Amino acid sequence: MRQLLDQRLWGIVRFSSRQIHRTTAAAMPIQVGDKLPSIEVHEGDPHTIVNIADLFKGKKGILIGVPGAFTPACSESHLPSFIKKYDELTKKGIEIIACIAVNDAFVMKAWGKDQKAEGKVRMLADPSGNFARAVDLVLDKEQLVAALGNKRCKRFAMVIEDGVVKKLNVEPDGTGVTCSLAAHVSPLI
Repeated sequence: MRQLLDQRLWGIVRFSSRQIHRTTAAAMPIQVGDKLPSIEVHEGDPHTIVNIADLFKGKKGILIGVPGAFTPACSESHLPSFIKKYDELTKKGIEIIACIAVNDAFVMKAWGKDQKAEGKVRMLADPSGNFARAVDLVLDKEQLVAALGNKRCKRFAMVIEDGVVKKLNVEPDGTGVTCSLAAHVSPLI
């Protein structure tokens, strides 16, 4: 009985001498037209909970995902591009810009302060990668995991209207800055 229970917990059912593996439907990356998932993340500290779906409900906004706070491309070009274009983006009707990363809330808060994002870009922490997994945008490159300590979020930019993804730019390699900078997103609004 214990062996059968263990096998079921691992998604394996034994019939006679054959093993049949049960699998769930493969996750698909979030697509244009999809609603944002109702996932809770942190803002500023672990006790301040923000629901991603609620944050963008009834609003036009941009959500950017980055592999990590204080990392070179994230700090030198990705986040700064949205801070610099904040006025231009808000004139086009953007009501909220948020940045999410698989980091803790304290790191995201410090990074936002360092980048002078306050009042322009909300800094959201996805410490366990729940949002990244829910939208199937997990960055799982062996070298990156070794360098940063865990799986991260692919680099992306989403234009969202009332909680629905209207435009989505995901970097082909998950880390580059070829399509997710504010200069590439602004014309899509």
